[in-house]
Amino acid sequence: MSAPATESDFALAAGLVREAGELAFRMRQEGVTGTQKTSVSDVVTAADHAAEKLVVDTLRRLRPEDGIIGEEGASHAGTSGRTWVIDPVDGTYNFLSGSTYWCSALALRADTAELPDPAPDVLLGAIYQPQEDKLWLGGPGRAATLNGEPLPALTDAGLGRLSAGTYLHPTWLQRGEVAGPWIQAAKEAATIRMLGSGSCDLGSVATGALGAWFQHSCPEWDWLPGKAIVEAAGGATAIQEVHGFRWHIAGPATAVREIQQLLAGN
Repeated sequence: MSAPATESDFALAAGLVREAGELAFRMRQEGVTGTQKTSVSDVVTAADHAAEKLVVDTLRRLRPEDGIIGEEGASHAGTSGRTWVIDPVDGTYNFLSGSTYWCSALALRADTAELPDPAPDVLLGAIYQPQEDKLWLGGPGRAATLNGEPLPALTDAGLGRLSAGTYLHPTWLQRGEVAGPWIQAAKEAATIRMLGSGSCDLGSVATGALGAWFQHSCPEWDWLPGKAIVEAAGGATAIQEVHGFRWHIAGPATAVREIQQLLAGN
């Protein structure tokens, strides 16, 4: 069984996302270009790679027994039963476009024999939005904070009273097995927000600025940091499989249950 996150782990995570975000922002100010991955909106920059390297180098020095996995290819098998999950720049299209809605994110999870089902236990999450100077932190046994201040517990509410943050790439609108469930859930929200950074969205759910959130096929670096923080703020999270796709959901407990049911066609 892996060891829980310690206060020094939380402090390390907070420092790393801040350093990674600040490095990426400096590089953007100096001028960076993007390389397309799977689509024109799915891009990577030198800042992504440099920020990931900064985090990996520090973790290898300070937490040599822990595993590491990063969006841009970092991989190290640890022996501690814990793995750090890195998203050096989440919202790279926003980052390149000059938007402030991007962040650096980090999670620490317990390793299990069967990933991603059942979902791994997340031990902490840290998200830093540099241009807004917002640092979210939270995990089991540690209340969610924004810039060091505890967040009030989320108030329970149904989806019809809430905004819903989400994302669906336009190409998926041609796939009925994905677009259909998405429309069923989206049309029941008070309003929809599609802002382009899952971790920023989940931080906003933890503060109540966004009411709820759902998205399909999230890699763990887009899900675990925010999942930890939403749960630490008293929210709920769930994964709902529909037509072979895994939908990731977060928000107040009632809204999460409703989104699950709507996605499943109930």
